[in-house]
Amino acid sequence: MRATGINHVSVSARDLQESVRFYTEVLGMECIPTYTFAFPVQYLRLGDLQLHLFERDTPAPEFHHIGINVDDFEGAYLKAKELGIHDSTAFFADIYELPDGAVQMYIRDPAGNLVEIDWPDVTTLDRSVLPEFKKLSDDVEQTGDALRSTLYLRLHEQSDTPAVAP
Repeated sequence: MRATGINHVSVSARDLQESVRFYTEVLGMECIPTYTFAFPVQYLRLGDLQLHLFERDTPAPEFHHIGINVDDFEGAYLKAKELGIHDSTAFFADIYELPDGAVQMYIRDPAGNLVEIDWPDVTTLDRSVLPEFKKLSDDVEQTGDALRSTLYLRLHEQSDTPAVAP
């Protein structure tokens, strides 16, 4: 297993709208569709990557995390299991299937930093290796833009492009 790139960076916001205004007006980022979580969240386009802003009542460091793509999700899961580093407290489950079919797993590094391991397509995973994991929509209803949200902008933009121009 090896990491293949950064998927996104998440940072906390004391006031989500104030932070969104800063990143869109000062840095020219664009608001994009966002999954619905149990707390206010807004995804922003940052080139081919994303910046996720989230408003929480708890101290920020507990939830700050980096999202990393891997080339072997099952291998990453097994290594995390071996090391006992899965985290099911930060976002209420250690592995979620998202509405677009992406999968995310939460682990902690040796310093206690939260790391999200991302995979684009649940249908390509060997379910005999992975435990039953939750769908985000089982915990938090997904409607509107949340149903169009994705961690994989480039993949979804390519799949939305018609094969033949009308």
